[in-house]
Amino acid sequence: MKNKYDVIIAILLVILCIGIILVGTQVFTSSNSDNSIISGSNATSREIIANSTDDPGTVEVIKNIGNPNGEKIAYVVGVHPLEHEVHETLVNILPKTSNLNYNYDIYIINVTKNVGHYGEGYSDQSDPGRQNGQNLAYKYIYPKIVNGSYKAAIDVHSNIGAYPYKTFVFSPVNEGLGEKYASDVAGKCENISYYSPESTTSGPYLTIPLNEHGIPAFYFEEYSFADQSTKDMHIKELIKAVDSLKF
Repeated sequence: MKNKYDVIIAILLVILCIGIILVGTQVFTSSNSDNSIISGSNATSREIIANSTDDPGTVEVIKNIGNPNGEKIAYVVGVHPLEHEVHETLVNILPKTSNLNYNYDIYIINVTKNVGHYGEGYSDQSDPGRQNGQNLAYKYIYPKIVNGSYKAAIDVHSNIGAYPYKTFVFSPVNEGLGEKYASDVAGKCENISYYSPESTTSGPYLTIPLNEHGIPAFYFEEYSFADQSTKDMHIKELIKAVDSLKF
């Protein structure tokens, strides 16, 4: 009788060992598979590039959107914090856009000091929230784009409707590739015009130095008080037009 129980126990131990080995193998395989999806070279990632208590905000980047083998293009949002609705629209739509020709990074400025209240229509050039965003753009994003092998950069803003056009693109540097690319984008869009204001407060902190150092850069301006469906439509137009540029 004892020998019979010994045989049964031995069989059960063998079955248990095989089960442990199979489960362990499955866990290891699943773990490796998940890791390759998260950290693979073609995976979109979100990274914080500035988070110091000495700064009036933080800066992060969503990287590798679209075609990983395509030319690199940078979008920048958050330079002026009161304009955040159009910024959020781009961040929501671009990563979900399929069949892109190029590879995109979105640089996101999150101003945390003196932000103000969106919708009040503030446009005072001395507004501290605007200046905080501009300083963060120049300190952190400008060098990243200059040294990042980008073919172009688009700085996304909105306006309160004080211009002849409400939705438009332009480059603050004339007769360069930034102006050409912006003009090409406008020519491809039904609802986006080319219009160049006399001045821009943020130009010296990002788009002007980028153009001067070989990175064609231009603005996209949306009407702040357009409804969300209109903002969505215009951002989709912008994305499609930029993705069809020839470099």
